[in-house]
Amino acid sequence: MKTKQKILATATDLFLEKGVDRVGVREIATKAGVNLSLMNYYFQSKENLFDTIFEMLVKEKALKTREILETDAPLEQKIKDYTFAYIDLIIERPILVSFVLSVIHRNPEKVKTMGALMGLYNSEKFCAQLKAESEAGRIRPVDPEQLFISLISLILFPLAIKDLIMDKNSFNTKEYVKFINDRKAHVSTLINSFLKL
Repeated sequence: MKTKQKILATATDLFLEKGVDRVGVREIATKAGVNLSLMNYYFQSKENLFDTIFEMLVKEKALKTREILETDAPLEQKIKDYTFAYIDLIIERPILVSFVLSVIHRNPEKVKTMGALMGLYNSEKFCAQLKAESEAGRIRPVDPEQLFISLISLILFPLAIKDLIMDKNSFNTKEYVKFINDRKAHVSTLINSFLKL
């Protein structure tokens, strides 16, 4: 297990530093101090290694984040809680953004099979709540899928262009993290304001 954990830790660091596509199994094995056959024994391929790391990083948090959409909380509170939890998840695990983009670029069909990733996606209960609130005249009519994609885009895009934001604003890492933390209230307020009649 120590060897397996060492491979996982090394691969995670390399994927974060260079991007998934720029790292080979031989480099991971060398940096982890294990031979290639042992790495193949544990994971068989870089894809399997990537999948294991992704599940490890996101599964538990994804389930907790999705649970927010499944609660009976008022819509405004639910959007706020979901936004805060999702941004916390990304701040804690910034590698997830590059991981997901790598998967989408390399194998778009694979996204459908990644349970942890799908756990972060929209829920039927949230969609039904949006529809019910709209029909009751408490929020503007909205396509639940469009709203959810807008919410996710507002959360994720600043992380996808982190270097650009840091350069344009001369942010150091601490200032950038503060900027992203400040987006929690900004994004949830923006979405909730849009929904109000």
